[in-house]
Amino acid sequence: MRIAITGPGGSGKTTLATELARVAGLRHVEIDALNHGPNWTTAEPEVLRARVDAATVGDGWVTDSTYHSILGSLVPDRADLVVWLDLPVPLVMWRLVRRSYVRRRDRVELWHGNLEPGWWAQWRGLIWPSFRAALRNRRTFPARYADHPGLRRLRSDAEVAAFVQSIQATESMSGSSKGSDFQKTPPLTET
Repeated sequence: MRIAITGPGGSGKTTLATELARVAGLRHVEIDALNHGPNWTTAEPEVLRARVDAATVGDGWVTDSTYHSILGSLVPDRADLVVWLDLPVPLVMWRLVRRSYVRRRDRVELWHGNLEPGWWAQWRGLIWPSFRAALRNRRTFPARYADHPGLRRLRSDAEVAAFVQSIQATESMSGSSKGSDFQKTPPLTET
């Protein structure tokens, strides 16, 4: 099984990917971890593409983003299922602001030693782009994924929970190991 999760920042992509990895025994490919290096340096597009290409070879993975603008259709084309988190925009924004506040307050280490930046940097680089992406996705995703046979558009927490249950039921019926064999994205290495 190969699952690509997409949606704006704050929509719950990483939370869902972590849960799907747990219940279905999938590798969790955290694309942010492949993109963000120490001191918030970002990978060059060709480097990120090579890293994601290597991380999504074969079966048994779930990604928590698709990075459309950099990776194009690399991740969705490989995925059996594309899960579009299209939750209400006010809910997504509330979760994003709350998450950012808690990470900053608690000095939560993100990828490769990075900490949540100050509020102005978050507004410019995360909150405002996430708001715009939520609206843009509703205009562009229906056409972008019109031909993808495995598109699942989830519009509420109840739909997300039902989706997780369906994956869990499918995996338990197929005899998946669901044990601790899944792994997170490997540490950042040069390619």
